[in-house]
Amino acid sequence: MPNEKDQQQSQEEGFEEKKYSFLQETIKSKPMSREQVVKQIIRIALYGVILGVFACLGFFALRPWAQNWFRGNPETVTIPEDEEPAEEQEDVQAAEEETVPTLTAESYEEMLASMNERAAEAGKCVVSVEAVTDEDDWNAQMTGVGNGSSGVITADNGQELLILADNSVCEGAAEWTVTFQDGKSCGAALKKQDKNTGLAMFSIPRTSISESTWSNIKVAALGNSNLVVQGDVVMALGNMFGYPDGMGYGLISSTDYKEAFFDGGCDVLATDIPVSSNGTGFLFNMEGEVIGLILGSVWDDSGNNTANACAISDLKSVIELMANGQSVPYIGIYGTTVTTELKENQGMPAGIYVVDVDPDSPAMAAGIQSGDIICQVSDTDVSSIVTYREAVLETRAGTDVRIRGQRLGAGGYVDVDFTVTVGSKE
Repeated sequence: MPNEKDQQQSQEEGFEEKKYSFLQETIKSKPMSREQVVKQIIRIALYGVILGVFACLGFFALRPWAQNWFRGNPETVTIPEDEEPAEEQEDVQAAEEETVPTLTAESYEEMLASMNERAAEAGKCVVSVEAVTDEDDWNAQMTGVGNGSSGVITADNGQELLILADNSVCEGAAEWTVTFQDGKSCGAALKKQDKNTGLAMFSIPRTSISESTWSNIKVAALGNSNLVVQGDVVMALGNMFGYPDGMGYGLISSTDYKEAFFDGGCDVLATDIPVSSNGTGFLFNMEGEVIGLILGSVWDDSGNNTANACAISDLKSVIELMANGQSVPYIGIYGTTVTTELKENQGMPAGIYVVDVDPDSPAMAAGIQSGDIICQVSDTDVSSIVTYREAVLETRAGTDVRIRGQRLGAGGYVDVDFTVTVGSKE
């Protein structure tokens, strides 16, 4: 049982708790006035605005860095194949040719205005490519005329804008600048070049191009040059006259001739448009599609002063390889198709007659000689220079391919086999 002392202690503790119980009351804060509430809301909104401004500045400051580090893989560039015209389109074209409108001064002016409008739209894909040198070009600064080569915006792989140009601008240079139609310039890098066809592909990071320039440029549409016929009206844009932004109109004077290079060739679209020595540019049809490349190397020893262009359809496979950073296959044979007449009169087998072999080429290293007739590349039979060219482009630089042919001996043609290590001229 609790003793008397414990009872007394319990009573004293109860008295103390009752005595100071008022100290346990909750003290309520003074209610905020309407003015204080408004000030608090404004303060919070101000903090939010400041935080948002700093977030935006940080985003734009880090955006180029993030795009360079987290941009992923470039998209594969695919050049669309040429399509044959439908019969209905051909009938419409024939009907249009039969209708000859009466030409007046007013209609002539309207026609020129329409052509100028189309040329201006097509010009959005034409650029000027210049090599960067340590020496100041005082003549260019005084006259505004540089030593650049014409280029055309060929593709956009999601990371880079790809520019096709004449490879003459590559000689002795390590850096290049590309000037767009709005006058803005960007640094460019050489992605690939092919000295055999005389083409080069340059790349510009998309992040280097300003928004204002994007609104003034476009990727070119590569047309079907196989549909071009004598008498077609065409536009020439580029450095044909010795300055970068030249423009000219004219007619296709001929489509019957070719330009030869090792392992193939291409059709030539000859025009009546004047051109300066080593002029470069691009030939457009009236739909604004690129149908030809005006290169200074086309018939450079003919002495003519008119623009002649390599047909774009014959170069699409090469352009696609370079746009994807792949080397253009090269064996080193100047050849021509063995015609039916040659087969009948001289008893030659079907295939490609080797006219010449490029010195220090894969073909010469493999033992191919002038006078040989190439009948097969890998597993593909070749009966013309076109099929031979296609077979070579299906190979890859650095790989070994088997080429079968025939060589004239004392007793007639005998079979010969070659193992060729495919190269490239870069």
